[in-house]
Amino acid sequence: MTRILLTAFEPYDRWKENSSWLALVDFTSWYEGELDITTRRYPVDLSKLKEMLESDLREDFDYAIHLGQAPGSPLIKLEAVGLNLRTNGEILVSGGLMAYRTNVDLDGCLQRLISAGIPTQISHHAGTYLCNAALYLSQYFAELLGRRTQSVFVHLPLAPRQVAGQESPFASMSTPMQSAAIAVIAEHLAQSGS
Repeated sequence: MTRILLTAFEPYDRWKENSSWLALVDFTSWYEGELDITTRRYPVDLSKLKEMLESDLREDFDYAIHLGQAPGSPLIKLEAVGLNLRTNGEILVSGGLMAYRTNVDLDGCLQRLISAGIPTQISHHAGTYLCNAALYLSQYFAELLGRRTQSVFVHLPLAPRQVAGQESPFASMSTPMQSAAIAVIAEHLAQSGS
């Protein structure tokens, strides 16, 4: 049975909810597939994220699917590269590789999502905030610990209920569509063994 670590982030800054967590919760409310899925909600704090992620990856999952929200994005973004870089210009891991390219089949995920009618694109890197850190550190810790875990980061648009009442207009995507995307990605990875 394929073992998957599925993570999302807690709310932060102006956002009282996080679309990544909303999608994860919705996904777990209906998904009844045969995958062995462990879920986590990570804090928006780099030191705590590092500690929790390293601990979780000791369990040797087949895949880690990390979710985060991308305010302003009208579609799902599959992130290709995690950089050894923080927003302030400092590196994440002293002596670590400059970047890790995700080792999952992003093209296959993209085609499956588009075929399911879910707007998606491949993005070349996950920025320099915690989303990037999750992708980079997931691959770094898997390598450091000698684990087989393959990692991907998925940026999700805001949910409609997050956008309602905002002074500035933001793009959004329904939470059920986002949770369907999680299922498509997880099932594709398990089936392709990528």
